[in-house]
Amino acid sequence: MEVLNSRLIVRPRDRQRSLRFYRDVLGLAIAREFPGGTVFFLGQGFLELSGQGGPGPSPDQVLWLQVRDLAAEFDRLRAAGVTVLAEPARQPWGLDEGWITDPDGMRIVLVEVPAEHPMRADLRKL
Repeated sequence: MEVLNSRLIVRPRDRQRSLRFYRDVLGLAIAREFPGGTVFFLGQGFLELSGQGGPGPSPDQVLWLQVRDLAAEFDRLRAAGVTVLAEPARQPWGLDEGWITDPDGMRIVLVEVPAEHPMRADLRKL
């Protein structure tokens, strides 16, 4: 399979409330809008809010967002009243992670890759 593009589609219970959360609170840039939906940039992917969802997200559903400064983002989000599930902490696999939720309870993990983590290693032969 050759994947040319991808996006996560979220069906919120209240689209306007979720639109404000992703646009104004998280600060995601809008890639495009269409009647009944908004698509946000997510680094190398996209998040689409469209339609209307049911009573809540699956507990197996998680949005993974890598950020530059996890502590600063958590300070900003906490001040904005975002629900924090887990404070930022170094995980056994070496990433710094903290957990929040969107207005419908979808879990979002914010991740910072420490400078010494292998994901930051330059593997090119120089």
